[in-house]
This record gives sequence, C-alpha cells and structure tokens, in this order.
Amino acid sequence: MKKLVYILSVMLIVFSGCSNNGTPEYDANSYNKVKRVQTGLVLESKLVTIKDDGSGKFLGAIVGAVIGSTMGRGAGKTLATLGGGLAGGYAGTEIGKANASELTVELNDGEVVVVVAKVKNIVAGDRVRIIKDGDRVSSVNKY
Repeated sequence: MKKLVYILSVMLIVFSGCSNNGTPEYDANSYNKVKRVQTGLVLESKLVTIKDDGSGKFLGAIVGAVIGSTMGRGAGKTLATLGGGLAGGYAGTEIGKANASELTVELNDGEVVVVVAKVKNIVAGDRVRIIKDGDRVSSVNKY
C-alpha cells in the first residue's frame, strides 16, 4: 500500500505542472522581451496535430517503469519494469500530442504567411492578431 501511495504521489508531482488554464504561456527567457504584433485576415484554416517533443515519452517511460517495478519478483519484475517503461513511453507520446490549426493569413501589408498554433475556432474570414517573439509565434487570437 505504501508503494502505491508513493507511486501516485510521484505521478501527481510529475504531471501537476502540465495543466494550463488556456492562457498563453511564456518561458522564463522570453516573457520580458519586446514582441512584434501582426494582424491579418485568415484565408484558410485546417486542423493539424503537433507531435510530442519527447518530454511526454520520457515522463511516460519513467512513470511506467516505476509502476512496473512494483510488480512481480525476479525475472518477472525485470520484465514488468521493461514493459511498464515501454507502455508508458508510448502512452506519453500519445498524450504529448496536441491539436492545432494551420492558418494561412494575409497580413495587413499584403504578405501571406502560414502560422501553426494551438488555437480553436479560427476559420477563414476571421481577423487575427499574431504575437511573435523573433520568428517564434507566442500566440494567435481573433482580433
């Protein structure tokens, strides 16, 4: 029972930082920089999937291996640890994927750009505001 409580505690700590209330996130190195704003008209919008950057796979493998290590004895324990790590890695990869939109936007200056962002409900005909940090898109919102 103590092992189960320990494992659940570790999982809670690992995944507690993964939640977000839907607001844009800035990392510690970019929050205090001047951003560029561009506005324009969405010409086309299509749904895409952003692949896991590797962090989901890594965390999933660790959690799976820890859980697997609590099962079995001897060679069975080794196999359970390995199986747990593999299953956790696969699950973490799937969980780490994100839905996004690929937006073709005609900017106010006439330039046409393609932006991929984790946004919902932006369709052709919407006006958008794109906030950029260098070449990196910080956020895209209806304008």
